Amino acid sequence: MNISTPPDDPDEDLDFTEAMRGVSRKPEPNRATPHRPKLSGRALQREADERAVLDELLEHDPEEFAETGEGLMYRAPGLQESAFRRLRRGTYRIEAELDLHGMNSERAKVALHQFLAESIAQRLRCVRVIHGKGLRSSHQGPVLKQRVDRWLRRTKHVLAFVSARPQHGGTGAVYVLLRAGSRD
Repeated sequence: MNISTPPDDPDEDLDFTEAMRGVSRKPEPNRATPHRPKLSGRALQREADERAVLDELLEHDPEEFAETGEGLMYRAPGLQESAFRRLRRGTYRIEAELDLHGMNSERAKVALHQFLAESIAQRLRCVRVIHGKGLRSSHQGPVLKQRVDRWLRRTKHVLAFVSARPQHGGTGAVYVLLRAGSRD
């Protein structure tokens, strides 16, 4: 099979030239493309992690934080950044949880300390504590949330805690990272 191109039609060239009359080429942008040096695998991973953190921050509904206050966050000195990042992303398996809804402060404090003692005795690594968002609290704001923040900071076996991802309670719960293999 022989494929050949049709002969050029001079009338087509004139029609095209006529159709293009008055059309101008779009000017090229007057900027140089920055040279980006090749990055090591470690630098590429760091960039990916930074993008993931930004994406995570953008995932949250701004109304959620405006309505309930800021999320809780604590990191004990010496805890690796990678472990803290994993906790913030909610990638640790939640091994147990405690729901403090409906409890007064005294009862919640006892329940939290018992829960943490049991979790430590069982050598659990990550637990979730649901303190609620304080929507029925008075003008003081979420009482249990503030107290859970203070109690957890004072517990030596707590390495870190952060407000949970939206699907796990958002600013009404915290992931708690416990010291591995801790025993009293």
